[in-house]
Amino acid sequence: MKTILIVDDEKSIRESLKGILQDEGFRPLFAQNGEAGLTMVREENPDLVLLDIWMPGMDGLETLRRIREESPERLVIMMSGHGTIETAVKATKLGAYDFIEKPLSLEKVLLCIQNAMKVGRLVEENRSLRAKIAKDYEMIGKSPAILDLKNQIEIAAPTSGWVLITGENGTGKELVARAIHTLSKRHDKPFVEVNCAAIPEDLIESELFGHEKGAFTGATALRKGKFDQAHEGTLFLDEIGDMSLKTQAKVLRILQEHKFERVGGQRTIEVNVRVIAATNKDLEEEIRQGAFREDLYYRLNVLPFHVPPLRERQDDIPALANHFLDHFCRKESRQNKTLSPKAIVALANYTWPGNVRELKNIIERLAIMSPDEVITEKHLPGSIQAKQAASPAGAAASSVELPTFREAKEGFEREFLLQKLEENEWNVSRTAEAVEIERSNLHRKIKNYGIELKK
Repeated sequence: MKTILIVDDEKSIRESLKGILQDEGFRPLFAQNGEAGLTMVREENPDLVLLDIWMPGMDGLETLRRIREESPERLVIMMSGHGTIETAVKATKLGAYDFIEKPLSLEKVLLCIQNAMKVGRLVEENRSLRAKIAKDYEMIGKSPAILDLKNQIEIAAPTSGWVLITGENGTGKELVARAIHTLSKRHDKPFVEVNCAAIPEDLIESELFGHEKGAFTGATALRKGKFDQAHEGTLFLDEIGDMSLKTQAKVLRILQEHKFERVGGQRTIEVNVRVIAATNKDLEEEIRQGAFREDLYYRLNVLPFHVPPLRERQDDIPALANHFLDHFCRKESRQNKTLSPKAIVALANYTWPGNVRELKNIIERLAIMSPDEVITEKHLPGSIQAKQAASPAGAAASSVELPTFREAKEGFEREFLLQKLEENEWNVSRTAEAVEIERSNLHRKIKNYGIELKK
């Protein structure tokens, strides 16, 4: 049952609205003035407020302003027997959904309430969808590499600086771009993505800048480009290293002048976008080979981010695998499945040439195709099983039962450190440098795992 708060100093108005709202299945609440109305909003959290403008003490416009300060998305319909266009405009600017003149037409009141409730449902659905999308693009992991990356994002996101994200294919460069947008001042504006490698060379300019009607064969109507669509928001140029030199020159001009012309057009269009670019290529090498503009590189590389490959953040593999498994079980309406400790060790021991994307694809396959509730190492692809069998951690895992995830992780970490210490002739300093952890941290792990250093 939806709750509607009526704030009006006239008892007859409150009584007439009470009957009609109850008949329509609403729960009406009442307040005689603005101060009481604000108290009711805080205590009862009504779905909608019917608010009179002319009241003794705090008037309706001031009450509306206070309500919107405390609850920016609260639906408020203003009522007045002395309404003017100027008053209605002022109420709308303050955030009122609608304005109804007295004497009230009950049919109009109900229609206005119904329309406002529809808007409320759409706002709630939009909020839920945004939350779902944010969860789908959440950055999973607590390894030092990923924590450092998250910290950099939190620092850089609120600024207006352009961003260049580098990293291998499948590492999650888009997740970084979306995280930057979500934490930026443009978070409520569009996030528009362009995969520069997937668009044919003869269409990339039309895709980015749009075109006028008749600009080329097949251009039957005006079309806005990605820069237009991202106005006041964020434009994510993925795989920018695959963009032609001709298009690079036009993108550079937009970054410098904040204006462009559509293909086949003469009118200059001003645009305000934050550009985030990403690439899996070494752009400095591309510059040396003449395949990428040096001036564009330095224009984009204001805030550089590097996304580490999965093999450099193996501590995150169990959390990522479980996250993906839960996601795909819910998405495909499958029973809740779990990964056995040995399966987790095998996944953590694999080098993942395809990075997070490869892990995600394999977990999706397991969620769909595995007939058992518990996914064991026997369900894993042959390449992962072979790698596991050939590794010291795999030998340890196959000979010892690991009943918990913690024991599985510790078993893998101990065997990994033993292997690296042996490779570095039991030199702690060289081993710490090789595995990229602090020397004091490695000493602590050696002591905790009871590892004896060989002379």
